[in-house]
Amino acid sequence: MIDAYEDPGTPDSRGPARYLLWLVRQQWRRCAVGALLASSWTTLMALSPYLMSRAVDEGLEPGDQAVLAGWAGGMLAAGTFSAWLSIMRHRTMTRVRMDANFRTVKVVVGQAVRLGAALPRQAGAGEVVTIGVGDVQTIGQSLTFVGPGIGAMVSYGVVAGLLLAVSPTLAAVILLGVPVVAVLVGPLLGRLQGVESSYRERQGVLTARIGDLSGGLRVLNGLGGKGLFADAFRRDSRRLQEQGYRVGAVSSWIQALGVGLPTLFLALVTWLAARLAAQGSISVGELVSVYGYVAVLIMPVAFFIECGFQISRALVAARRVVRFLALEPDDDSGGRGLDAPASPSALHDPESGVTVVPGRLTALAGARPADAAAVVDRLGRFTPSAATWGGVRLDEVALAQVRARILVADNEADLFAGTLRELVSGRGEPGEEAVARAVRAAVADDIVLGLPEGLDSAIDAQGRNLSGGQRQRIRLVRALLADPEVLLAVEPTSALDAHTEAAVADRLRAERGERADRATVVASTSPLLLDRADNVYYLVDGRVAAVGSHQRLLAEEPGYRALVARDADETDEEESPGDLVAGEEGLESVEEPAR
Repeated sequence: MIDAYEDPGTPDSRGPARYLLWLVRQQWRRCAVGALLASSWTTLMALSPYLMSRAVDEGLEPGDQAVLAGWAGGMLAAGTFSAWLSIMRHRTMTRVRMDANFRTVKVVVGQAVRLGAALPRQAGAGEVVTIGVGDVQTIGQSLTFVGPGIGAMVSYGVVAGLLLAVSPTLAAVILLGVPVVAVLVGPLLGRLQGVESSYRERQGVLTARIGDLSGGLRVLNGLGGKGLFADAFRRDSRRLQEQGYRVGAVSSWIQALGVGLPTLFLALVTWLAARLAAQGSISVGELVSVYGYVAVLIMPVAFFIECGFQISRALVAARRVVRFLALEPDDDSGGRGLDAPASPSALHDPESGVTVVPGRLTALAGARPADAAAVVDRLGRFTPSAATWGGVRLDEVALAQVRARILVADNEADLFAGTLRELVSGRGEPGEEAVARAVRAAVADDIVLGLPEGLDSAIDAQGRNLSGGQRQRIRLVRALLADPEVLLAVEPTSALDAHTEAAVADRLRAERGERADRATVVASTSPLLLDRADNVYYLVDGRVAAVGSHQRLLAEEPGYRALVARDADETDEEESPGDLVAGEEGLESVEEPAR
């Protein structure tokens, strides 16, 4: 079975069927062993009626006890060996299924890591969860066809050959049985794929809703919108339930046919064999063997139907996996792979007019928060742009060098489960002094002291055992501890009270704003942060409308004053219509994160 750290290989994502075959090829030896064991097992089961017929005709009917004991001993040996083969077949096929399961998980997780920041924009959380929770198990279960499926075909051929020696008529009926089953079940399998696909799509949407609900329940409570969201969730749940009933209806027919058709098959062949025995065409022992052959055939025919059922579901699941694997990350090839500037240099975004100079604390105050975030994304090279770094286009610099020296600290960045020390340290191994300094700079001392084991305390995924303000400060600790040459922080204090925010602003300036080899940018409309900045860029419609110190902009820019000081009533007579629109948009945008 695949090791936890083993390379899963390069999947064949040209289609769902090709993906399933790739899973088989990745463990073809184990699949071959499973097929051999299953074939031997089902063949021995088919031989048991033959041994029984010989015992009846050559031992029981003539009254030869020695011959009867010999054939009975042969049946006992065959049955014991068949039981051992069944155990080994089951173990082998379990490993086959688990390997396919884990390999698919590794492929999907690897693709999620490869997509990186592009993942939330291209695939919903519900879709990824649905693949990881349900689809991988369905895909793994479908690989049953390489074991019992092949064994069923082998035993079917063996039984047909044995019956041919008894009666060509019975052999013909047996050989025509599978095509009849395919004709009866085939349309249902096609129908199953359609309803299963619709069910999976709706399940993914509802799973995403659950994630949104768990993450925004506190906000919904504050707005009084929990009831509306609950009503919508109930409606979606009922639709999913109805779709599940459709899937269940088709599945129940397929499974019913899997039991019923072989039984009817048994009755038909047994009736024909009884007529032949009554006519004297076959012996009593041959009649017993025919009954045994057909009883054995119930399992292969049921396997045929079960394999078709599992493969139909697996194709739906594999189609989702293949569609996910087809997603491509943002184009971050690094252009010509040029080297980054040897020394700290200015970052410039020509689209907005913002320039980030080393040794300065720069602030971006946008009438719409999305405008400032867009500037940060361009300067951090998370979106295509013509931004430059030391006069060189940023998208032509080797990506590894950009990521090593420029860090975008988003206020909703993921927090992984682990100890607080692991959470803030990232890939590095900072010393105690460095960690303590970053904790103090982010005003997170009280968090460390309040946890039972300090830095070694366990933190839940996404910091669910922390408050919103604590999570924000922990993210800032992690960013400061990384100590990048350029730090681009988006709303780093939006969830903090005024007292804590003022302390963060002072310590952030002391930690980074006074170092000539470091550049720090904060996207914020907080007056406390803006007052500590060396340069404040006031953005309107995504472009620089004014630049200067916070105090100068307050005195000279009515729109900026309305945005950050919230005193639009005092400036109505002074503002031009354009300034008033910008101020109103700014007020609406600033209040939005607090909702």
